[in-house]
Amino acid sequence: MTEPEELVSALPALDEREVEASLRPKALGEFVGQPKVREQLQLVLESALRRNRPPDHVLLSGPPGLGKTSLAMIIAAELGTPIRVTSGPAIERAGDLAALLTSLTEGEVLFIDEIHRIARPAEELLYMAMEDFRVDVIVGKGPGATAIPLELAPFTLVGATTRAGLLTGPLRDRFGFTGHMDFYDEGELEQVLARSADLLDIALRPDGGAEIAGRSRGTPRIANRLLRRVRDYAEVRADGIVTADIAHAALAVYDVDQLGLDRLDRAVLDALVRRFGGGPVGVSTIAVAVGEEIATVEEVAEPFLVRAGLLARTPRGRVATPAAWAHLGLTPPTAGGGPTLFDA
Repeated sequence: MTEPEELVSALPALDEREVEASLRPKALGEFVGQPKVREQLQLVLESALRRNRPPDHVLLSGPPGLGKTSLAMIIAAELGTPIRVTSGPAIERAGDLAALLTSLTEGEVLFIDEIHRIARPAEELLYMAMEDFRVDVIVGKGPGATAIPLELAPFTLVGATTRAGLLTGPLRDRFGFTGHMDFYDEGELEQVLARSADLLDIALRPDGGAEIAGRSRGTPRIANRLLRRVRDYAEVRADGIVTADIAHAALAVYDVDQLGLDRLDRAVLDALVRRFGGGPVGVSTIAVAVGEEIATVEEVAEPFLVRAGLLARTPRGRVATPAAWAHLGLTPPTAGGGPTLFDA
């Protein structure tokens, strides 16, 4: 079973990939949210179909769990072509990429997830493949090495990245269309939940969907995960119907509060507020206080706490905002009312 602290992680769990695949929309018209990206992508695909040519290469960027992989699958479905799926970390050598590219059929979609993590030699090979549909395979080593040019069938590369800033300029410039995925609002998440409940045969009331959506951190993957856990609670301890009260009780069992904070998030806030007076305090000190690694606090807890306006990163350290004090039911100290870590 998914651990409580993993329920609100936007990263996919190994045991839920099959469920995720069954919930993916199959067409652009079924995809909920991201209206600007959907409209732009529809124009790109429709134009390519009218010209009977593969569309420009597509880069999808944004935080995990927002639907980048689903859109890649939809692109292939809308074009009526096969899709080949791989990931940046899996392409370690230029030869791995060359073998993959030369096996593509005309018009096929190649999807590379986490493309910013592709090995540099393979990335340099990708430049020519994207631009000229050609690769040069090096045979031999040293002065006697020769380059054998291989023509590629025209294809469309769809790259997905959660860290667009790590993409090199030459690679980014070779994508004809770039779509940035934003977090969903609660209304859009309610639509996602209603669709998923229908596919999973879950009796979800509108108020139950609203309760789950409000705790889903703006991320469909988290919303669908919480929906399945609430379903389990409803089937075991109620009549199987997911209402607001049932969702509230179920998510209390799984330690997910009204804002979507889990055990680690609240532990970080609690340490910052109760032990260190709201800060400023270094992240290493917070990590020791909550018994976690520094990387876990920085990469798992802090991004959402900052986005939710509960924590601020400052040059002097982490600081709890008034909203954090209010969320914990406490009153923030008055300005200048007490000593700080930097007082003499």
